[in-house]
Amino acid sequence: MKQGKNKRNNTQNLKEYIQQLAQTGIKELTDIVFPPACPVCGGVLGFEKGRRRQICPDCDNRLEYIGEPRCMKCGKPLKKTDTQQFCYDCTVKRHFYERGVAVFAYTDGIKQSIYQFKYHDKREYAAFYGRQAAQQCGALIGKWDIDLVLPVPMYAAKQRKRGYNQAELIARELSKNLNLICASEILVRTRKTTPMKELNDEERRKNVERAFLVKENVVKYKKILLVDDIYTTGATIDSCAKILYQKGAQKVYFLCLCAGKGF
Repeated sequence: MKQGKNKRNNTQNLKEYIQQLAQTGIKELTDIVFPPACPVCGGVLGFEKGRRRQICPDCDNRLEYIGEPRCMKCGKPLKKTDTQQFCYDCTVKRHFYERGVAVFAYTDGIKQSIYQFKYHDKREYAAFYGRQAAQQCGALIGKWDIDLVLPVPMYAAKQRKRGYNQAELIARELSKNLNLICASEILVRTRKTTPMKELNDEERRKNVERAFLVKENVVKYKKILLVDDIYTTGATIDSCAKILYQKGAQKVYFLCLCAGKGF
């Protein structure tokens, strides 16, 4: 009799535990057991008004969000006293993409975050990047009426070594927040290229020339949004845009996590 009662109690406890899991949510429960880290300093995130912070307040102050005025072509920040609509880079060179936008200026805080994200397997930072990109740039992207989101691809051997493509993680988080279609197999990088930080403007352009291939028909996707981590001179985005136009895309836009200074 006692054994039957214990069995019923165990069953009831299990039901209550399952209900608690459903009410709490797997993500929230995971956050309790494995609390998320700040995407800048890596410290454990605390709570504010009963909700888990996305970033430490001090670290948030280290980030420079790009607002208006911004370049009407590449999205780099302009000086508030500047009466021009385009940055210097975009007045002296032709870009093949339609228009682009970036979330952060390339300052020390975001540099540190991206370094950890790319080279120390901090894939979880992509969730923060995607949310911020959607919050800061979602309204503008909505006006572009995007049909498809494509991450800028990595060379296959490099991606296997790293284990992931950082641009793809950002693209998928952004797409989830904006309810857009994201595909990672349509655009591929066909050859290994030299790291851009080692090259000047002209070398960057030649470095990525004919380095990309479109594997599927993109005619049905009239407006495409490319996603990458850092925009500097636009050489990579331009190279991707050119091949997409050749394969039938009508307009190619881009979003980058941050924008650095060009040449």
